[in-house]
Amino acid sequence: MKAIVNTGPGRLEWQDVAMPEPRPGEVRVRTAFCGVCATDIEMIDGWERTGFPAIPGHEWSGSVHSVGEGVDRGLIGKNCVAENVLSDGSEVGFERPGAYAEYFVTEARNVRVLPPDLRLDIAALVEPLAVAVRGVRRLRIEDRSRALVFGDGPVGLLCVLLLRREGVDKIGLVGGRDHRLRVGMEFGAAATLNYHQAGADMDKTISQLFGPGLPNIVEASGSSKALEAALRAAGREARILVLGEYGADRASFAWNDLLLRELELIGSNASAGAWPEAVHLACEEQDRLEELITHRLPIEDFPRAIELTRGRREGVIKVVLRWTQPLQPKGAVRSARRSHRT
Repeated sequence: MKAIVNTGPGRLEWQDVAMPEPRPGEVRVRTAFCGVCATDIEMIDGWERTGFPAIPGHEWSGSVHSVGEGVDRGLIGKNCVAENVLSDGSEVGFERPGAYAEYFVTEARNVRVLPPDLRLDIAALVEPLAVAVRGVRRLRIEDRSRALVFGDGPVGLLCVLLLRREGVDKIGLVGGRDHRLRVGMEFGAAATLNYHQAGADMDKTISQLFGPGLPNIVEASGSSKALEAALRAAGREARILVLGEYGADRASFAWNDLLLRELELIGSNASAGAWPEAVHLACEEQDRLEELITHRLPIEDFPRAIELTRGRREGVIKVVLRWTQPLQPKGAVRSARRSHRT
């Protein structure tokens, strides 16, 4: 089969690799669509979690191609998504080969068969949607007067959508790209702030736009500065949901501030338990989710997909790769240009 293999820091190669065989309790999935995520870029550039070679791809949709021993053969041919975290703690698209391959293997118990009216390109967004669903659940919203989201990436925008569905009256969004902030307004934000235009006193601008002492805050940008701003914007007994990826960054704040204002810092990692609801929501919100997919590219154009995601240019939100025939790339080997994440 064909696969895009991460062979070294910043390097992806189009290769022929062995077809994986499902073991007992597993299924082999044929990939239909695969989203390119900022976490993929971090993995491709090299990190401690995975080595080389590796096959990324954790935002995917596809169909069950074959099943291992003990698995219902009625799954074969069914369109599906699946929770990527496996029973041994490894994850499809990271420690295990993912959907940058024509086929990959996952556990049958994680598979969610898709309704027939859910498009497979939209279904590739179920994974980030499940991340947002789990996070908003953990926020345990009680005061529905106001909420503020830091981060205008796909997960931040999805959190805006979910907060609106939760009945939050006034939702604010802080980000750095005007086109994404406009989508945030369409998803339910009442006001937005481009931090590039906020001026020297970010805290004062946030207070003026969104009001002082916010009861609910979501930090989905992965910026330690944004997390510190979230702590300062929080009101007494506020809840702050932490969804971003911060690398080696460390927090710097007065612990007594956390104590005296009785703040709750709530971490939420991955998407466990959120997949059934995410599939249901994807069906209901299919038209809105389509707004997040700004680029659909054939799989042989993967270098451009990586470049678009890495560059974070105006007009790019989510890039999705489509596995179609013929599976011959434009050139025998294509590499992804390495650059530092900004």
